[in-house]
Parts: sequence; C-alpha cells; structure tokens
Amino acid sequence: MSEASTGAVWLWLAIIASGLYHGINPGMGWPLAVSAGLMEKSPRALAGALLPLSAGHLAAMLLVLLPFTLLIALVEWQRPIQVVAALILIGFGLIRLVERRHPRALARIPPTKLALWSFAVAIAHGAGLMLLPIYLGLCATSGTDRGHEAAATVINQNLTLALLVALIHTIAMLIAGGLLAFLVYRYLGLKFVARSWFNLDTVWAVSLVVVGAVALAVNLMSR
Repeated sequence: MSEASTGAVWLWLAIIASGLYHGINPGMGWPLAVSAGLMEKSPRALAGALLPLSAGHLAAMLLVLLPFTLLIALVEWQRPIQVVAALILIGFGLIRLVERRHPRALARIPPTKLALWSFAVAIAHGAGLMLLPIYLGLCATSGTDRGHEAAATVINQNLTLALLVALIHTIAMLIAGGLLAFLVYRYLGLKFVARSWFNLDTVWAVSLVVVGAVALAVNLMSR
C-alpha cells in the first residue's frame, strides 16, 4: 500500500472516530431521543427522533465543507487554504475554552424541531470544523494532477468527497448516539443519565485545538 493510500485510510478512520465521538457526546442530542421514546413509550419514537437529529447534523457538516470544495479548485492556493482552515479550527477551539456559555438562540429552538436544533448545536459547537482538516487532507491524497484538470472537474470530484465525508461521519454519529439512547431507554433508565452525566464541553474545545494544531503541523512539515 502506497504512502498516499495509507494516509487516506487513516483519514477515513479519523472521520469515523469523530462521528462516534460526536454521537457519544450528549450535547449532540441523543438524550432527546430517549425522552421521545419514554414520552410515547415506544422505541419507534426513539428511532424517529434520531433521524431528524442526524439530518440536522449532516446539514451542518455540509455547510462547512461545501464552501471549501469550491476554494480547492484554486490549486495554487491549496496549502494556504489548508493553513487557514487549521487556524480557524484552533481559534474556534480557544474561543470555546474561554467562552463556555452557549448562544441564547439555542434555548429558543423548541425540542420538537429536532433537525433545526441539531443543525444549530453542531454549528455552535464547531462540529463541522473538526472535519475540515481531515477533508482537506483527503483532497490532497487523491493522487490527481490537478494542475492539468479543469476547475469544474476538481469541484465535482471534491463535492462528491465532501458528501461522502459528511455522510460517513453522520452515520457513525447515529450509530454511537443511537446505541447509547437505546441502552438508556431499554436497560439503564434515566437514573443512569442523572448519575453519570458527563459534560464534554472542555474536552470538545481541546480536541478542536488539537486537531487544528496537528493539521497545521502536518501541512507545514510537508512543504
């Protein structure tokens, strides 16, 4: 396996891992699925709540990734774009470490609008930004000579990649969050959530900074 192929494998694993990480975080909404299941006393209600939560998360990922898909067509600016993306991620993580309060707008979204709530929460937490360096890394390992390709070809290729990255990440999030929601609903009960509630805000912010720093270091060392 070539070095580029090995790098791509690790990047895809990072996408799956970040999805599992987002799914485990209660801030991404799986307790709302448990609540829906308990209120209607039906596992179908739980599953039904997970779908709009996942749809909102997927939309948030695409909102961040798609603009960079267009920018990557500017081949001569590929490295600066990657550096800027890493710096944005580091900066957002530092802001989250300093400013712990959530935007008031999140509290105004009713729990019944799960897709909108999930979209807003993912944007507010910078969930899509965490995927950005990984996505740009995959674009760099595609192995194509973009200097001799039309910009439209590059955009179409990376658009498909962006959709695939967001979809696989969201599926991983759905699996992790859905499994936790089902275990709490069926076996563990709400007492488990109350006793073992964990706040990942600090870990989340630190992870944003770490991912951004690693992406920045890799980019600078590969010059």
